[in-house]
Amino acid sequence: MMKDITIKESTIRRELYVLLAMLIVAFLANIYAIMAYDGQWSELFSQLHIVLLLAIFLYVFVGVIRLIIFGVRLLIARNKSSVT
Repeated sequence: MMKDITIKESTIRRELYVLLAMLIVAFLANIYAIMAYDGQWSELFSQLHIVLLLAIFLYVFVGVIRLIIFGVRLLIARNKSSVT
């Protein structure tokens, strides 16, 4: 038997904000690269697929970092509860 999984609206909203932040970071990195290497401003839109891939990569990277932090906090909490 399969159980239904429900995801809270606040969780979905938070993850969308994180993804949006990563998209903005990737877009700003593209603007920086255009300015630093004297590129054409048409690259702002012609390289949009690269910006989207970079945003997804950053989202996954931040997700891994968040998982590591969650795991460390869980281990610390488990150690505190076993000590007392």
